[in-house]
Amino acid sequence: MGQPVEIGERLVAELIAEQFPDWAHLPVRAVVRQGWDNRTFRLGDDMSARLPRAEPYVAAVEKESRALEFLDGRLPVSVPSVLALGKPGRGYPFPWSIRRWLPGETVDAASGIDRVQLAIDLGSLLRDLRSLPVDAGTAAGRHSFYRGAHPSVYSDEVHAALEQMPNDVDGEHCRSVWLAATSSVWDSAPVWFHGDVAVGNLLVVDGRLSAMIDFGTCGVGDPACDLVMAWTYFDGEARGAFRDAVSLDDATWQRARGWALWKALVTLAGEPGPGGDDSRRVLDEVLADPL
Repeated sequence: MGQPVEIGERLVAELIAEQFPDWAHLPVRAVVRQGWDNRTFRLGDDMSARLPRAEPYVAAVEKESRALEFLDGRLPVSVPSVLALGKPGRGYPFPWSIRRWLPGETVDAASGIDRVQLAIDLGSLLRDLRSLPVDAGTAAGRHSFYRGAHPSVYSDEVHAALEQMPNDVDGEHCRSVWLAATSSVWDSAPVWFHGDVAVGNLLVVDGRLSAMIDFGTCGVGDPACDLVMAWTYFDGEARGAFRDAVSLDDATWQRARGWALWKALVTLAGEPGPGGDDSRRVLDEVLADPL
């Protein structure tokens, strides 16, 4: 990955003043919870600025803008519609965007969530997403970090990670899960996928799902990658409710399980010790769940 760019409030304010002077009077402040791919800043009360932090994330800017323009108003929850696209400037080398700010808390920050209800709402949302026409979408590939493609694209990473796992990880079980995940393909027409359905990319208001954000890895292809919250967040009754609401076949769930396995393994291999505790929990969930 290219060297990350330092992005602060002063730079964002200068870019806005230079390129969008009508908004130059609005205060700029960094949001507390930042993603990895982009840096996000509040612009006044109703907007935000979103800037890629490195070159690999640049391809998502215009793609995401097209996708959000199409998806806005077609889903049962809100999406962060893009209001303007910015250009490189003031030493910042990449395109960037200004978008509508959406109210709510991310699922990981909210309290008192009914996980079964969230599972039903999210499953229904994903079912609606994949029912939409795909003309405005982009086929899965490098821009989506191969989300929406076949999980076998990451087979080398899975096997390399397994070589680094401690003895208390059941490598043979992991390999059998991965074999099942890579032994089928999405043989229907390509459908929309979000690409990063996670607790930090879902907003809730009064405990109910209200918005989906961060479509940087979206595209059209195999929807299996969007199901990993079955193991990263849901369990028991909620996991079953999610599966019922999503309404996809067993083979797609096997590939989804593979996506969850891949991410847990590569994170554990890269973050030994306390930093990998959550990934170890997810790995245990993946291995314990026979689908």
